[in-house]
Amino acid sequence: MIPLIVVFGPPATAWSTASKSSNIHGQSGTLQKMIVETGSVTMQVDLDRLNGSAATTGKLETVHFAVGANSFFSILVFNDLLRGAEQGSMALVPQYSPAAGVTAPGYSLPVPLHESIDQIVVEKLPSGEPFDLAVRDAKTGFTFFNIEGHEYDYDAKAHLLSITAGRLLISKEFANATGRPSNAGTVAGKISIGAAMQPIEIRQLVNGATKSVVMPPLNGAAGGETPQQVPGPDVIVGELPQVQQFGNDSVNHFVGLGVATTSCNNGAEPLHWFALPQTDHPVIPQNLYRMTGGTDNNQRFEQIGQSWLKHAFLALENDACNFGCDTSSCTTGSNLCPGCSDPYSASLNASQGGIGSRAWVNPFTGSYPSSANNHGGHSHTGTSHRVRVASSDLNPAQNPGATYFAEAQYITPHEYSWCQQHPRECNMFNNASYHQFSVTGSGDNYSFSAVGSTVRMRPAIVAWLNTGGSGSQLEPDPGNDGVWLMGYKVTNPTAGVWHYEYALYNENLDRAIQSFSVPLGFGANISNIGFHAPPQEPGWANDGTQNNQGYSSLPWNVIQNASSITWSTETFATNQNANAIRWGTLYNFRFDADQPPQAANATVGYFKTGSPSTVAIQAPVGTSTPTPTPSPTATATATPTATATSTVTPTATPTATPNPTSTPTATVTPTSTPRPTPSPHATPVPRPRPTLPPRPV
Repeated sequence: MIPLIVVFGPPATAWSTASKSSNIHGQSGTLQKMIVETGSVTMQVDLDRLNGSAATTGKLETVHFAVGANSFFSILVFNDLLRGAEQGSMALVPQYSPAAGVTAPGYSLPVPLHESIDQIVVEKLPSGEPFDLAVRDAKTGFTFFNIEGHEYDYDAKAHLLSITAGRLLISKEFANATGRPSNAGTVAGKISIGAAMQPIEIRQLVNGATKSVVMPPLNGAAGGETPQQVPGPDVIVGELPQVQQFGNDSVNHFVGLGVATTSCNNGAEPLHWFALPQTDHPVIPQNLYRMTGGTDNNQRFEQIGQSWLKHAFLALENDACNFGCDTSSCTTGSNLCPGCSDPYSASLNASQGGIGSRAWVNPFTGSYPSSANNHGGHSHTGTSHRVRVASSDLNPAQNPGATYFAEAQYITPHEYSWCQQHPRECNMFNNASYHQFSVTGSGDNYSFSAVGSTVRMRPAIVAWLNTGGSGSQLEPDPGNDGVWLMGYKVTNPTAGVWHYEYALYNENLDRAIQSFSVPLGFGANISNIGFHAPPQEPGWANDGTQNNQGYSSLPWNVIQNASSITWSTETFATNQNANAIRWGTLYNFRFDADQPPQAANATVGYFKTGSPSTVAIQAPVGTSTPTPTPSPTATATATPTATATSTVTPTATPTATPNPTSTPTATVTPTSTPRPTPSPHATPVPRPRPTLPPRPV
C-alpha cells in the first residue's frame, strides 16, 4: 500500500508523443491514466441537523452507494505512485432507489436530496475552487455537500483507490433550500470511497520524462499574443487556492494544515524538477499568518504556523498562470517548462512522507542532501511536519475580526546556479506569494475559505504593510546570502500613549537573525513589552537539527536600559538550535511608550555569521513636535556588511489583492559592493555583480 494524502489539480487535456524524440534525459518509468471501474461510497450523515430536528442526538445514519461502472473520475499514476487527477466525477447509485420502487431505510432525507438521490455524483472540482470534491446533482449542478479533510491511499498492486476521512460540509445552496441558511459550512457527516481503477492510457517514459500532459504555447489565442517570460528560469507561486486541515492534537490543542500551491515558470528557460534522491528540485514551505489588534484589527501581524518542506517531483506542465505553456525543446516532467504550471494540492503538500525538515536546506543556494526527507526512526501524529497551528489562534470566538493569510515559497537550487552563471538573470527573490483566507470552526476543527485572489511574488508581510505600515528590505551580503524585511507600524491608541509594533521577516537569509535592538530617548517610559514567534516542530529523528533535538521555542530574552531595549536569543556558539529568526519565518517585537515616534535606526544581529546591520525604523527617541499617527517612508542605513537596502512604499499595482485599493510595491535601490563573507553553506566564488533591476517585495 502506498499512502498519499492528495487533492488534485486542474484537468489535463491530452497525452504527448514526445517520448519518441531522442536525446531525452531525466526520469524513466510508466505513466498511467486510470478511471474508476467499480467502487462503493459510504456517507454517514447527521439527519437531525439536515432535517432541522430540535431533538438532536448526534447520531449518524449510514447511507450506502455503489459507484457507477466506468465513471470518468481519472487519476494519474507514475511508477505506481499516485500523482494527480483530472476534473471529472463518479456516479453514485443508491442501495435504495425511490424511482425504482426499492424501499428506503427507516429514515427520511431532506426533500432536495431525496429528489436527487438517483442522480448525484462525487465531483472533482477545478483547482481554483474553494474545495477539491463536492457531492452534486449531476443534471442540475446543485451542490449538496462540499468535502474537505479527506485522505487518499493508492494500492498499486490491486489498483485500488481509497478516499477516507472526508467531512461533508453543508453547501450554502443546500442550507438555503432547506430553510436553514445558518447551516451553511457546518459539518453534516463523513464520507469514504473505495474504487477499483483501470488504466485507459499508458505512457512509457524512456531516458527522460515525456509530455504526459500537453499544454501548447499560447499561439493563436485571443489576440494572438504570446506572454513574454523573463530571461532564465523563474519559479513563482502562481496560486494558493486552498488551505485545509488534515489532523489535530486534541490533547495539546493544535491542528495540522496543508496549503495548496500552484507553481508557474515565469522564465524563458526550463526549471529543473528532478525528484529525490536527486537534489535539483524545488522545496515548498508553507506558512499561516494572522492580522489583528487595535481599532482597525490590523495593528499586529503574526506568524502562527509553519510547515516542513514539500519536495517537488514530476512537473505536470499545465497553464494555470496563463503564461503560455511551451513544452517545445523542453524535457517535461523533470523540468517545469517555460510558462508552464504544476499543481500541488493542500493534502499533497501535507502528505507527511513527502515533506522534509527545513533544517536541511540552505535557502539562498537551495542546496540540501538526498536524505532531506528521511522519516526513519520516527512516527507521525496528526500535526507532524504540517502547518502546525494552535487552535486558540484560529478560534473565531477568541480572535474576533482577525484576518488570515496563507503564504508559500518555492526554493530551488537551479535559480541559484543560473544566477551565478548569468548575473543579469537572477530570479531568486520573487518566490513567495500569499492569499487571504477566512476561518470557521471551533475546538480543534477548522475550515478555510479563500478571500480575493492570490497576490503573486510578494511575501505575506506586504499585506500588513499595505494597512499603513512601513518597511525596508536588507541584503547583508549580496551574492553570498539572501534578504530579510523590516516592517513596523506606530499607532496612537490613547492620548499620550504610542504603540510600537515591529515585524522581522526572514525570506531566504541563511545566517538567520539573533538580536533586535531599538533605541530609546531620555526619559522614555516603556510598558507592555511583548514578543511573538511561531511554534517550532519538536525534535524528530533525522530532522537535520543538532542532535535531532529540534529548534527551541523559548521566548527571546529582553533587556532594557536608559538608551535602548534589546531582544535576543542564544548565540550560535551557545546553542545551534536556538530560537533564531530562520528563513521563512516572521517574529514580532512590541511595546507601548509615552513618547511619540521619530526616525531612528534599529540594530539587528545575525545568528550564524556576519556583523550587525542597522535599519531605519521609528522609535521613541525624543521629539519636539508630537506626531500621533505617523506613516513615513523608511530609509534603511546600511552598515559595512549591509550593502544593499531598500524602501517599501505602498503604491498601486495591477496585482489583485483582498483589498482592491492598492498593493505595496517595493522600490529597491541596491548599491552592490560584494563581500566574500559567505554563510556557512553558501560558498559561491565572490565576483563583481552588476546593478540588478528593482526586486519586488
